[in-house]
Amino acid sequence: MVGNGVVCFTILRSKNMRTVTNVFILNLAISDLLVGIFCIPTTLVDNIITGWPFGSLVCKMSGMVQGISVSASVFTLVAIAVDRFRCIIYPFKQKLTISTSTLIIVIIWVLAISIMCPSGVMLQVTKEQKVQILLGDRNETIPFYWCRENWPNQEMRKIYTTILFANIYLAPLTLIVIMYAWIGITLFKTSVLSGEQPSQETRQTVSKKKKRVIKMLLIVALLFIVSWLPLWTLMMLSDYASLTEFQYRLINIYIYPFAHWLAFFNSSINPIIYGFFNENFRRGFQAAFKFQLCSADVKRGKGYMHRIQGNAVLPANLQGLKGPAPINIYSRENNRSTRNRKLNEQDLIMEDIKKVSRGNSVGIASL
Repeated sequence: MVGNGVVCFTILRSKNMRTVTNVFILNLAISDLLVGIFCIPTTLVDNIITGWPFGSLVCKMSGMVQGISVSASVFTLVAIAVDRFRCIIYPFKQKLTISTSTLIIVIIWVLAISIMCPSGVMLQVTKEQKVQILLGDRNETIPFYWCRENWPNQEMRKIYTTILFANIYLAPLTLIVIMYAWIGITLFKTSVLSGEQPSQETRQTVSKKKKRVIKMLLIVALLFIVSWLPLWTLMMLSDYASLTEFQYRLINIYIYPFAHWLAFFNSSINPIIYGFFNENFRRGFQAAFKFQLCSADVKRGKGYMHRIQGNAVLPANLQGLKGPAPINIYSRENNRSTRNRKLNEQDLIMEDIKKVSRGNSVGIASL
């Protein structure tokens, strides 16, 4: 939640950060925030409490929003990979515009909602006939309810699970791996400088940048595979494998929660990979943060100058001062004309204000 919130703040706060790639990263952060808001709390309670503790409406809404946010997150990962593929492999082709990327984002959410509509319709709170919950030592039992897709027959459930697996995991994973592998091979084969012999220092710098990009792309693909593979494996096993009652109960109680949290981990690691490992994003975050500090400093500086100007009055009743030294000092001052005294004191006051103003300007310039 914190990482994705920082990503949204940085991109929305700084106009310089509103590029095509960053628009996709913003959409990824929003979809991952939805995962954190709607998936994690209900899944946590469902893992801790035996049975589904919420009603039918929460069952449908939670499952629907979970599926939509996860689908949008995965489709956005593909959009980011396609955008980087176009920029690196075909650098002279027309770049995507902000309006085009916004249209792609709308299409992503429409696809995500469309593919999860059957799940939202079939999700119901179902009473388990073969399982009862034992309440403590009172030998009392209550019915066991769970939130699941209640399909008319098992074949329809298998077909829908296969469609989800192909569209939300297998196809996106294949595209991401192919495009990032192509990018890595291209970066290795590309010459450093065409027609010129680069210096040893330049060659090492470019080589480090290539290795950093390739390493990040490999991390993205690997984390995507590792995070979602256990959950999809369990879903396919539940529908296609002939599991015994003991195996089915073991998977639901112990393995499914682990697989769910591992999949959620991908949403928490995305802002780190796409945001904090990105040098441009780090500069954008620093610029947005410094802008906030500078604005606060300017406001404090203006308030301080107003206070100085408001307190910039001439000495009032000097007769109230006691002691020989002050009397002697002001007696010398009284030898001057009243007009010269006022002008000199006003000049000193204006000089102090200028010093304060110059000090504030230097402080702001250093930021």
